[in-house]
Amino acid sequence: MSTSSRTTKKRSSKSFPRRRRKRTPENEFKEEHYRRIAYANEHFASGDPGWMTDRGRIYIIHGKPDSIESRPDGGAYNRPIEEGGGTTTVHPYEKWRYRYLEGLGTNIELEFVDSTNTGKYELAVFPWEKDALLRIGLGPTLAEQEHLASRADHPALNPGAGGAQYGPAQWFARRTDTPFARYELAAKVQAAPIIKFKALKEIVQANVKYSILPFEVRGDYFKLNDTQVLVPITVQIRNADLTFKAEGAAQVARIAVYGSVTSLSNRTVQEFEDEVVTGFRKDNSDEGLRKSSIYQKIITLNRNMRYKLDLVLKDLNSGNVGIIQQGILPPAYNGESLGSSSLVLSNAIQPLKTIPAGNDMFVLGDVKVIPKLDKRFTPRMPLGVYLQVYNAALDQASGAPSLTVFYRLLQNGKVLAVATDEKGESAQFYSGQRVVLVKELSLEGLEPGAYQLQVEVVDRSNNRKVQVGGDFSVAAADQPR
Repeated sequence: MSTSSRTTKKRSSKSFPRRRRKRTPENEFKEEHYRRIAYANEHFASGDPGWMTDRGRIYIIHGKPDSIESRPDGGAYNRPIEEGGGTTTVHPYEKWRYRYLEGLGTNIELEFVDSTNTGKYELAVFPWEKDALLRIGLGPTLAEQEHLASRADHPALNPGAGGAQYGPAQWFARRTDTPFARYELAAKVQAAPIIKFKALKEIVQANVKYSILPFEVRGDYFKLNDTQVLVPITVQIRNADLTFKAEGAAQVARIAVYGSVTSLSNRTVQEFEDEVVTGFRKDNSDEGLRKSSIYQKIITLNRNMRYKLDLVLKDLNSGNVGIIQQGILPPAYNGESLGSSSLVLSNAIQPLKTIPAGNDMFVLGDVKVIPKLDKRFTPRMPLGVYLQVYNAALDQASGAPSLTVFYRLLQNGKVLAVATDEKGESAQFYSGQRVVLVKELSLEGLEPGAYQLQVEVVDRSNNRKVQVGGDFSVAAADQPR
């Protein structure tokens, strides 16, 4: 077994379908989604990235408002009668108006208030949240000026004392100003978009067990921080199990994907959906049908919890549906011990010059890794290895980890070959939190059969070690893969 620190060239990924860039409603929706994220990051950042702020979240979900009333300096403010009337001083705020929002109705008004004067605008439930004088007794309402109410009766300070007794603020209140209406609006306006493939969601909710569209699914685990893990969920389906239709010079299959991640108490943690397009030229049908199509969704989950994944795929050309239900069990990484991610075997690993701005499939940092779910290789394929190592010590002089990595090839428990890296040639990236190992191993000369790869990492600075392994098989070079 020969080794090389080269990563797999681009040509290795040609056997994997790419999403077509044809102008479809789905593609246009995704492009608009990423445009909104970019706009939010540019205009709404305030210590946090723009997409994480309240204004950014609302902009991404609902788009640009029809009008914006902006008071970036706050200042004197004449309350409308439905807010109680009178004059006060307000924090900086913005009022967004939408003529119509699906599921919410017409004439939707949202206020974002910067109560800390730091540029961090937060979605307000009630209009008095922008009142800078509310809690110091100044800026009286009309009811307070006429001695019909005191500041102690204000609903913000004493909710139980509100109501009609408080005066004009309630006398002229609109139906949309009631507490329940405002709480409902705040909840609905931040809710996830309506699911497009509702029929697939209903299959999960009904706990349907039939499945006539076979596919494979794999979940991997990569430590993100002390409380969270990245979980790439990878799906592979044989093209021979899909129905292809002619579209111009190509044969095309379309697959609807719906996934739901729930806690063991059946609380929905995340759900996602997508439409995947795969195809090949008509004059390449025989080879195209022997290959597989692959899809990936990367999600973030809390560690030290167990989850259930329900995954539904539907062939949109034939109507065939496949269902898989399995557990997601993130590892409980020890804060001190040398630890590792899942071991990913691939014949398509490609370093990237820049980290993509979007949530691209198969991208982990600055490396694109397409897992080979069937773990079936031929002698002409490279055996690509991707592994993250955690809690490795950094040498104080060089600032680099001091690791020895053993890549062992076994068959039936017997070691056939060992590749040793003592110089860090397979370390693609390192920091105080992680070391990313990328290695390419040659399978030249191996007979068809079942094999195992064992990766052992030794931290020479403290003699700690971690070991992971995985099975794979080698097929004859002319067998379909």
